[in-house]
Amino acid sequence: MEQAPPDPERQLQPAPVEPLGGPGALLEAAVGEEETEGNREDSSGVDTMTGNHFWLKKIEISVSEAEKRTGRNAMNMQETYTAYLIETRSVEHADGQSVLTDSLWRRYSEFELLRNYLLVYYPHVVVPPLPEKRAEFVWHKLSADNMDPDFVERRRIGLENFLLRVASHPVLCRDKIFYLFLTQEGNWKETVNETGFQLKADSRLKALNATFRVKNPDKRFTELKHYSDELQSVISHLLRVRARVADRLYGVYKVHGNYGRVFSEWSAIEKEMGDGLQSAGHHMDVYASSIDDILEDEEHYADQLKEYLFYAEALRAVCRKHELMQYDLETAAQDLASKKQQCEELATGTIRTFSLKGMTTKLFGQETPEQREARIKVLEEQINEGEEQLKSKNLEGREFVKNAWADIERFKEQKNRDLKEALISYAIMQISMCKKGIQVWTNAKECFSKM
Repeated sequence: MEQAPPDPERQLQPAPVEPLGGPGALLEAAVGEEETEGNREDSSGVDTMTGNHFWLKKIEISVSEAEKRTGRNAMNMQETYTAYLIETRSVEHADGQSVLTDSLWRRYSEFELLRNYLLVYYPHVVVPPLPEKRAEFVWHKLSADNMDPDFVERRRIGLENFLLRVASHPVLCRDKIFYLFLTQEGNWKETVNETGFQLKADSRLKALNATFRVKNPDKRFTELKHYSDELQSVISHLLRVRARVADRLYGVYKVHGNYGRVFSEWSAIEKEMGDGLQSAGHHMDVYASSIDDILEDEEHYADQLKEYLFYAEALRAVCRKHELMQYDLETAAQDLASKKQQCEELATGTIRTFSLKGMTTKLFGQETPEQREARIKVLEEQINEGEEQLKSKNLEGREFVKNAWADIERFKEQKNRDLKEALISYAIMQISMCKKGIQVWTNAKECFSKM
């Protein structure tokens, strides 16, 4: 499902989020300047949802280094982990003003904490995923160890990409906790936990219950869930095929290394053909050794595909939140209808459905008029509260749908652009690889023809 069914509300933009300040001079200056520009754009009617790379216009964010460390975990047991150096620097002004720089170290678990917080506080947003914690879809020569230097380097690139995704998002970039993640090294975890986001997180059991018990699911979100499942299935299949092809390609290239060794040994016992065989062997050796760099470049494209593999779960998270809200809305409506029926039965003295109260009345007699009036009054108060609650839930649901579809459209544009660019670059790399192979055999052929 590439396009959702037409919906006039999804063309609306989310209400602007107020920028949040903080103690750091570097990002505070960037936020201040962007706030002024944003106000000018809003007053002129310019769409602030598209093309608004809030912080990336003012600062550069990078995860520049990874370092293996040893420490003690929450259970006071020694463990080995990897820490990542995050650097933020302001873009230098034309007047030659000095570039300010902030840097701090973060563990992968802290990135996870940040993302979990964003998932809870921005349920309508397709929150960017983190890179894999352990290697998946690897070919047999690639290490699956999460402390392997090559894997750590790829994860460093993935973590940097995650921060850039958040910083370029029109809503997430303004979050105070994200801002402190980049600037406050000490007590950051305590600051996050003080928000109480864990208490606001929806339990998996509650989400599963809503999935099966909601009576009127929104067709658009049902189709979005199918779309995310299909996206995950297609990319998973593509990655598995790519891993098998990498294994076979590695074998083919290494066979050329055997050819090179045979030609080199053969040249030692030949007088007239020795030079030609030696040259042919050299070309074969060069060709065989090139596969390591080729497959390393392929891993870069595989990681780009994996990012959208993990994005599928982010889409499902938005669907689950909508199902929970829909289920709460239906439950509130059902409860309100039940109270109205009870009130009507008390007012008319007729009982339409079987109830414990009806059985009690038959066994012990009717209530006094005063008791009935008191119960009717309580029910009327509950009905008024229920109507207000239902109205509030309806407004909250419409706002959620409006904001969610605006962000889903933004995500789809980003996905189409990124995957198109990645697949075109991958195809160009494959063409270049094939041309080099043809050139190697052409050179070998020339060596053989000169013998």
